[in-house]
Amino acid sequence: MAGHSQFKNIMHRKGRQDKARARLFSKLAREITTAAKMGMADPAFNPRLRMAIIAARAENMPKDNIERAIKKSQGGDTENYDEVRYEGYGPGGVAVIVEALTDNRNRTAGEVRSSFTKSGGNLAETGAVSFMFDRMGMIEFDLKVANADAMLEAAIEAGADDVASDENGHTVYASPDSFSDVAKALEAKFGEPRKAALTWKPQNNLAVDDEQGEKLLRLIEALEENDDVQNVYANFEVSDALVSKMSA
Repeated sequence: MAGHSQFKNIMHRKGRQDKARARLFSKLAREITTAAKMGMADPAFNPRLRMAIIAARAENMPKDNIERAIKKSQGGDTENYDEVRYEGYGPGGVAVIVEALTDNRNRTAGEVRSSFTKSGGNLAETGAVSFMFDRMGMIEFDLKVANADAMLEAAIEAGADDVASDENGHTVYASPDSFSDVAKALEAKFGEPRKAALTWKPQNNLAVDDEQGEKLLRLIEALEENDDVQNVYANFEVSDALVSKMSA
């Protein structure tokens, strides 16, 4: 998922801004509250809540914020959020998947459609591009927790499907059905991962030129700035030079 990974690196730098961090914490809290409301409020018995908390910790979300989001799920006046997936095409025919948690489908759909249109892309029907991706569980660890061979061996033993190790760390992929068990087994061996979540993994990435790449990164940035949007995935690669330019 090179394009998405590169974009996240860019946003990580920009995310140091107070406004961006506040938005991120709000999205993390929404996922925690939704997960706790859909299942049990104890992360030991609610895999989705457990993963939401891990994601929050990875972004240094304060413990009080996490606990408050869990408690909010137990209140009778908690907002009800619908999980919605949007699919479309960005510049250069790149496939884009947008996951949202919204209390107003019409508002979110209109805003997402507007972001696609302004970028020169277009929103399509659900299922239009998701066949180009595999739905997978993804568990990430820092490079220091193990060497590549040790991580591969442990992942295979835990029932994972694939492992990718590079200078940025280890990424373990598992089927949605085995994801929770694989994550638990690896956590018991290597400690808490820096991220564990269900993701859309592109089957192939499209190479785009810098002009298209910049438009795509702007599109994803606009989508990420939408309060209702939780995750954005795209199947493209951009040059290191463009990543440096957008990161500046």
